Amino acid sequence: MERHPYLDGPYPRAYAHRGWHTGDLAGLENTFAAFSRAVEEGFTYLELDVHASLDGIAVVHHDSTLDRTTDGTGRVADFPAAELAEVKVGGREPIPLLEQVLADLPDTRVTIELKAAAAVTPVLTVLEKLDAWDRVCVGSYRESWLAAARASAGDRLCTSLAYTSALGLRGRAWLDRLPGPLSRLPSLPVAGALAQLPHRYGPVTVVDEAFLRTAHAGGREVHVWTIDDPAEMTHLLDIGVDGLLSDRPDVLREVLRARDAWPES
Repeated sequence: MERHPYLDGPYPRAYAHRGWHTGDLAGLENTFAAFSRAVEEGFTYLELDVHASLDGIAVVHHDSTLDRTTDGTGRVADFPAAELAEVKVGGREPIPLLEQVLADLPDTRVTIELKAAAAVTPVLTVLEKLDAWDRVCVGSYRESWLAAARASAGDRLCTSLAYTSALGLRGRAWLDRLPGPLSRLPSLPVAGALAQLPHRYGPVTVVDEAFLRTAHAGGREVHVWTIDDPAEMTHLLDIGVDGLLSDRPDVLREVLRARDAWPES
């Protein structure tokens, strides 16, 4: 598998998940203040979530509604971008446009999680306008949304594994451990340049040494979310994960510094 320029950044990949929204920025997830602070703190990889506004603009917000994190109410998709700009996250910061984040943080690599089918075209429009293909990875739970993005953008676009592909890779890892002909049994197809997955899903361990061997054999990195405990961070790095996404980027940075794996400027 050909390596995408998205993976040319520092290794292991250290992500500020939804930006730096801890300490004095607590409650300000997915805001430009959180993203710019993460960059100031030394992070070169960010993760954020995108919906489409009523008028088809890519806006950075996790939930389908405004209620949990903002002083507004209602569905994001029911408001034009100009009205969403008046809503305040945590009562303090506006909902940013994807274009603003990518344009104002040009040296940062970003995983964009698609949160709605309607967001596919607006996201690709921004990537085309800013020529940001080399520094963005697009992910989603939905296989069909990523398939549509890949069909439209082609090889310029880096994507992670959606749910069905993740099942396929997990199943392939189990099969790889079986003897003889059993190891050659078919599994679900896998599409995507890298895996961004939880450590566990309910009672099932998703990412373990066997999963990592299979992913790496296929040329795919494995990044794990959302890891906030330093002991779990250390364990995952010890078994060979390629990146961690965390809501406690301050903790992740200290763990990587202790391993001489933090890129000091």
